[in-house]
Amino acid sequence: MDFFIIMQEPAFWLSSTPVYGDVVLAPMDGYSDLPFRSVCRELGSAISYTEFIHAPDVLQRPERIRKRWEYLPWEQPVVFQIYGSTPQTLLEAALRLQAYGPAAIDINMGCPDGRIVRRGAGAGLLRTPIKVARIIRLLAQHLEVPVTAKIRLGLDDTCRNYRLIARIVEENGGALLAVHGRTRAQGYKGQADWDAIAEIAQLVRIPVLGNGDVRTPEDIERMKAHTRVAGVMIGRAAIRNPWIFSRRRREDVPPQEVWEVLQRHLSRSLDFYGPERGLVLFRKFAAQYLAPYWRDRAQRRALLTAPTPEAFLALARQVLGLPEEVVKFL
Repeated sequence: MDFFIIMQEPAFWLSSTPVYGDVVLAPMDGYSDLPFRSVCRELGSAISYTEFIHAPDVLQRPERIRKRWEYLPWEQPVVFQIYGSTPQTLLEAALRLQAYGPAAIDINMGCPDGRIVRRGAGAGLLRTPIKVARIIRLLAQHLEVPVTAKIRLGLDDTCRNYRLIARIVEENGGALLAVHGRTRAQGYKGQADWDAIAEIAQLVRIPVLGNGDVRTPEDIERMKAHTRVAGVMIGRAAIRNPWIFSRRRREDVPPQEVWEVLQRHLSRSLDFYGPERGLVLFRKFAAQYLAPYWRDRAQRRALLTAPTPEAFLALARQVLGLPEEVVKFL
């Protein structure tokens, strides 16, 4: 499609798949759905990671969670991220999911949510390196698509076993490793440890994506220079500024362009979830698109409680300060 910037050479390879770009939207539960993911892909995100998918749900109730792995064909390469604590369950879920054509299956070893960690999944897997080895090896041996992983630096400052986990992922057949530069105990607080990310990038031969404290286009270049990673993964900052994948600051994006992307995102949300749910789920994104333009709390409340897409768009145009005659509704 004509909105992609075509690079002559891939930035890195995901096994045999070339990746044309060095900035990637992070998988985020509740945010990395098809509508938002595809907007970020248009703006320059080089890979589409899905929201995480609970492996037992793939086997027991796939119809309830199918939207988590639906994608648009031009989003490829698409990576399905799964989580769980049992190697055989993860394998069976991955075998079913690969039928939907992902470029890779990713194992979530970074989610800090206490409920998930206590079950031994997400970042909870970091406390069982032998199980990590078994999971990566099992999937690498039986899948036709590559296996990747996303990790944190460890559970806490007393268990920062990222070097061991990185070696295990590579030596058991992992094709790529994304690293959030914080421990599970840190959650999303404190400073990300770019030095640790740099250690991992130098330790393994597979591509490494660095994640954490990248908020501006300048941060992208600083992380690449500091860590020598193959690519940079961006999470929460992309919700506030999806244009970061085009290496643009949020304040440099004019209201008319915000309007166009906002409409496109809303349209996909309505198509994907239906008119009522699509509008409700879009509100958290709308709050970020329009954050620089609110005049007062009453205006924000009116827009985020608008009952129909038409009412929402009429109010959004006013918030952006665009004259009615220059606005073209989708």
